[in-house]
Amino acid sequence: MTFLQPFILWGLPLILVPVLIHLINRLRHRRQQWAAMRFLLSATRSSISHAKLRQFLVLFFRVMAVLALILFLSRPLAGGWLGWALSPAPDAIILLLDRSASMETKLPGSQVTRREQALRLLTETARGFQQSSHVVLIDSASRTPQEVANVASLSGLPASAATDTAADFPALIQTAVQWLIENRAGTAELWIASDLQQSNWQPGDSRWTTVTSQLAALPQKVRVRLLTFGTSNELNTGVALREVVRRQRGDEGELNFTVDFQRQSAAKESLPVTLTVDGVTAQNDLAIDGPGLRWRHKAGLGGRKTGGWGSILIPQDGNVRDNAAYFVYGTETPMRAEVVSADAGSARYFQLAAQALARGTNDSVRIIKAEDSSSLGAGDVTLMLWQGALPDAAPAEKIRSFVEEGGAVMFFPPGTPDGQRFNGVGWGEVQGVAAEAGFRVARWDEDQGPLARTDEGISLPLNLVTFQRRQGLVAPNGGLAVMAAFEDGAPFLARQTIGRGEIYFCASQPRAEWSSLGQGAVLVPMIQRLWQTGTRRLQNATSISCGELSAADRGRQWVAVDGNVPKDIRVQAGVYRSGDRFMAVNRPGVEDELEVMDAAQAKKLFGDLPFQMLEERRATTDALQGEIWRVLLFGMMAFLLGEGILMLPPRAVQMQSRMPV
Repeated sequence: MTFLQPFILWGLPLILVPVLIHLINRLRHRRQQWAAMRFLLSATRSSISHAKLRQFLVLFFRVMAVLALILFLSRPLAGGWLGWALSPAPDAIILLLDRSASMETKLPGSQVTRREQALRLLTETARGFQQSSHVVLIDSASRTPQEVANVASLSGLPASAATDTAADFPALIQTAVQWLIENRAGTAELWIASDLQQSNWQPGDSRWTTVTSQLAALPQKVRVRLLTFGTSNELNTGVALREVVRRQRGDEGELNFTVDFQRQSAAKESLPVTLTVDGVTAQNDLAIDGPGLRWRHKAGLGGRKTGGWGSILIPQDGNVRDNAAYFVYGTETPMRAEVVSADAGSARYFQLAAQALARGTNDSVRIIKAEDSSSLGAGDVTLMLWQGALPDAAPAEKIRSFVEEGGAVMFFPPGTPDGQRFNGVGWGEVQGVAAEAGFRVARWDEDQGPLARTDEGISLPLNLVTFQRRQGLVAPNGGLAVMAAFEDGAPFLARQTIGRGEIYFCASQPRAEWSSLGQGAVLVPMIQRLWQTGTRRLQNATSISCGELSAADRGRQWVAVDGNVPKDIRVQAGVYRSGDRFMAVNRPGVEDELEVMDAAQAKKLFGDLPFQMLEERRATTDALQGEIWRVLLFGMMAFLLGEGILMLPPRAVQMQSRMPV
């Protein structure tokens, strides 16, 4: 038995208080020998023995009442039938199982994962309800209700196996609510097994208000039981691929990797990393001193012109689902760009910056007018630079389709207020300052994106660029990732992701009256990175997060090529092929966010619904633990009632007190 408030147990010596009171009370009555009463001793000896027994029972009941009170306040947990089976069996038990990658973390001192332990405990406990309740399983990966006829087979179901996906708990509980409505079940209980990873529960999501209101409005009574796990785990290191870019160096190509390693230990150690590119394996020993490391690495491709795939592996540890990252890369792609500008001067800046990078002829960069949108984004174009009022109608649809295919677009301000919106984002007021003052960019993302450091680790001189004018961004619905910001916090460069491609909004222009961007030290490498990003549009190689397969791709036949074991592209990471198309699938980035909600925050999400939280810390428990404070509360009341009955005077004394004198 464990306790949620164990410090209350320091009050256990208080059970001696009734004993002390009893002993002190006995000292108040001293024996006095009285010769005239000695003949009565033999007559009253039997009644004295009964009185002592009654006094002993009174003392016992008082001690047990105090003990029950102390245990009640300490909130004890009991396992098995005592913890969860004291209440009547509900008509329906809905098991909500978290199958996210973080649930594969091993419990301390064992090889059992959180998911495996959750299944073991749920199976053991649900067995007692199987004859009287409908047991339904809804997992976080498929969110498809499945009735479980035999709970003993729960751990062997495909819907309970390990995955590399993330969980969406507002959507998961919404599925449970919909099942209750459609099946018109009676009393119901939601048994949730999760590690309370904050990125999966999304406590700030507005859907929680809707789903809890729906649960509270159901005609039947619904109880929520949450099984979670302590934060103590086996030591673990995770690997995440942030970026892989194919670049051409003369006649030879190379892959540039940006990889993050995150771990629980801060001790200095050597981590062996195995990099595989097209079947060729190389091992690198990295010295890690701290909880994380960003690793930049290059791998040569020689004269290879075609695409390929590979992986980055580290040794198995506390969670085997975060020890691998997969990638694919496409063929060498010619870079072509389109420049749409309302100002001839700005268009010339963009053209010169782009042609400085193009490996083709001058037709690598084409300047077109905004109204001439018939061929916009067609053919082998990978980058589009747009300066002026945001597109609408047909041009906007062409650009949106271009980005969804993998292209890259950067919008520059028109210089006047623009009421038009593109994907929910628009231009605000133009702001200017004196030339000697100027706006300055204070921070930007140097690890990835258009403003990342060079291959030699040198930062772009963005802090030296002066801005006399800028135009603010208007994004009422959010959805913008700020890649660089001015000193006052206003965004200089912001990003949106649509489909396979990216949209960028830059708050200034390269013209001299706007900024010194036109000098090229920042503008040229920024356009170069965008151009390389846009090559995804022409490649048959795609990277996605596990669980985010599009409807069109779900209809294709995918075969895993990174091993001999068959895999399911919907829930397992790896490299897959369908025809001539390759796809790398990795666990979602949110699974690397380690923040965990606490019990109070989890309970608050369910409002006034009956809620019980159970925390499992060990892998040896064979049954769920539940609070038994109600039993102790009723026990205390029973002891006090018994003590009161024993304290009543004997019936003969009561009758005598009623007789007239």
